[in-house]
Amino acid sequence: MASFNISRRVALAGAALALVGVAGVAMAAGGVTRLDDGADLVSKATITEQQAIAAAQTRATGALNEVDLEFAGDRLVFNVDVGTKDVKVDATTGEVVSVDADD
Repeated sequence: MASFNISRRVALAGAALALVGVAGVAMAAGGVTRLDDGADLVSKATITEQQAIAAAQTRATGALNEVDLEFAGDRLVFNVDVGTKDVKVDATTGEVVSVDADD
């Protein structure tokens, strides 16, 4: 009976580790999102949310807050809140198009 309990514990531990591994792969593949508004526009963007965040963090420092995908005029942009800044990143080219005080 003791060997059954050990085998069961080993199996449960293995399953738990597998789940942690799957979650880690999902996060590494961009499975975690901060996108607050604009999920319906994601298919129109040619860069990823993670690429937009990386571009925004080259121009502003601080805590990463929400990310929106929206039109600024006729340009589709990721609006990334970094620290006290509102950084707009072109969703096609990845270019930072503006950095303003966060409203």
